Amino acid sequence: MRLARRDLLRLAAAGVCVPLPALVRPARAREAGYPAPTREAMLPVPGGRVYVRVNGDLAGPRPPLVIVHGGPGGTHAGYLDALALADERAVILYDQLDSGRSDHPNDPANWRVARFVDELEAVRRGLNVARWHVCGHSWGGTIALEYAARRAPAMASAILASPLVSTRSWIADADALRRELPGETQAALATCDTPAPATAAACEAGTAEFYRRFNGREPDPPGLRDYARANGRGFNARLYETMWGRSEFVATGSLRDYDGEPLLARLDGARTLFMVGQYDEARPVTSLRFAARVPGAELAVIPGAAHGTFTDRPDETIATLRAWMHRHDG
Repeated sequence: MRLARRDLLRLAAAGVCVPLPALVRPARAREAGYPAPTREAMLPVPGGRVYVRVNGDLAGPRPPLVIVHGGPGGTHAGYLDALALADERAVILYDQLDSGRSDHPNDPANWRVARFVDELEAVRRGLNVARWHVCGHSWGGTIALEYAARRAPAMASAILASPLVSTRSWIADADALRRELPGETQAALATCDTPAPATAAACEAGTAEFYRRFNGREPDPPGLRDYARANGRGFNARLYETMWGRSEFVATGSLRDYDGEPLLARLDGARTLFMVGQYDEARPVTSLRFAARVPGAELAVIPGAAHGTFTDRPDETIATLRAWMHRHDG
């Protein structure tokens, strides 16, 4: 869904606050590399150990930010631009169990939503953090939603970034966006709905076009690609396929019936931000409906970004997070 400035103002008039990113972008540049971590650790969690990196002072005056990566099966590498926030608070990135640099027991018994939520809390305890902001992106948004619904005193705020709130809403968004594509691309994507091996190439081509429009509109910078190659095993396809499925557009795994929408009523709206990209596969109109079910919640739409807001528009994303956390540090 393409939203102009007037559309954002109309959304705000609907009763949900839509903070516009600052018109002046932060004075920062995407350099060839990223800063080394202040601290690294392998922390015990249910089922094994997870890799955690920290930039900044965990004992500083502002609560740290932890980012829960997407997938399932992704890594922390796509969120390195958020390290710019370490100029005023600690930034915590970690790989979920069976992802990236964490342990890989590859036991499907661990691949449960509740265990991943417990894992997040284990990271907090392992770092001895009393209070933090939790930002979950995509599948990580599922974990942040479930964690925030527990109403733990440690939660300074919850940022649900392009979140998977329910599988039915995710598939409905994908179907709506598919209808915006050229007819030949729609036909190619229809092959993703069947397991026929002969159509695999057409499915891959259609999926690549869908991703180009709605997942990531900008190429990863060289520094991010270099970091990803040097750190960990990369994407865990087996974990993704077991929990979601082989196609972006049909859920056949353990998440096929996932429904976190009832949890929206349990969130602290005054401390909940929904954040999506203008061209996000988690459509802004859907996140608006979710935010409207959480009294006091806010919605931020990152201009020009697709699903990968941190890599498509890092300056605007970081400015939005910075302003939000400033208002909710106390």
